Amino acid sequence: MPRIDADSHVDETEATWEYIEENDSRLKPITVASGLRSNDQGWRVDGEVYRRPVRNYQRTGTTAATSQLLDVEARLRHMDELRIDLQVLYPTVFIRSGFAGRPDIELALSRSYNRWLAARTEQSHGRLRWVAVLPLLTMDKAIEELRWAKDHGACGVFKKGIECGVRKASDPYFFPLYEEAASLDVPICIHTGSDGPVQGLSPTALDAVVAFQPLVSSGVLIKFPTLRVGFIEAGASWIPFLLSIHAASARRQHLQADGVRRAIGLDLDIFRESRIYVACQSQDDLPYILQFGTEDNLLVGTDYTHADQSAEMLALDIIEQRGATGEISAAVARKILDDNPRRFYGL
Repeated sequence: MPRIDADSHVDETEATWEYIEENDSRLKPITVASGLRSNDQGWRVDGEVYRRPVRNYQRTGTTAATSQLLDVEARLRHMDELRIDLQVLYPTVFIRSGFAGRPDIELALSRSYNRWLAARTEQSHGRLRWVAVLPLLTMDKAIEELRWAKDHGACGVFKKGIECGVRKASDPYFFPLYEEAASLDVPICIHTGSDGPVQGLSPTALDAVVAFQPLVSSGVLIKFPTLRVGFIEAGASWIPFLLSIHAASARRQHLQADGVRRAIGLDLDIFRESRIYVACQSQDDLPYILQFGTEDNLLVGTDYTHADQSAEMLALDIIEQRGATGEISAAVARKILDDNPRRFYGL
């Protein structure tokens, strides 16, 4: 059975920024001591410092060569050992940085990141696909960059639940992005992350799932009827709770002609009909979560290179084993490992 790692990462390195244009050379990140933790480094960009984690490779189960794509063939060999056929790559530095609301920094770094990753993954024989980082503070440039990224191997758009200041995912500001992504058949990937300062709290699942209710209640997914949206690295245990919140909200908003509130239950078709996908985690109570209409919309990832609460290098094995033991059906396990991520990312 083919197995797709729907959420893996790369750690940016000095080579990531070699594609910054000459007139933006002052914005090229420089490695410095972060001053935040004894073993951490930072990226200094035009006087500001953004965290650059120093990996404990024994803990992550990776190496500098594989996590930073210094050796693409080594990464592919490690994927073979893990029985992973394809990985979808997400960034690291962009998860926690909003670059202090600086459009010039965001544009220069996102363009360089995308070109570096396109060049590195070109050597992977199609086994490494990637999610584009866009300069969302300048939407016209973001649309241009999305088109370039799509033409060079990107299979998704990296996004946060709240960004560009305090804009929710349902903000009309993002409609041009959604329209273009739908036109290009590229999904919006709402990943755990924060635009807060580097010294702030680490991102949590709530940073991503805060986008669920605004998107489903505002009609955005009806306005863009082919757009696919995924919630990545936030687990799936939030689904029952937020579905109940959505039902309660709908009940408050809908009245019959005589003014009596109409009974509204949980919408168990919302994931399928609204094209919402969720990256579950290996410890999620899948038999329970599958009762909420998610069979065709769950994915799973390893969080490769990271070592936080979402990281599980054997996540795909665990899902396969849960299918083999009958905890979930083998057919559902196959969907989570192959069919669903293939459909979501348009692979």
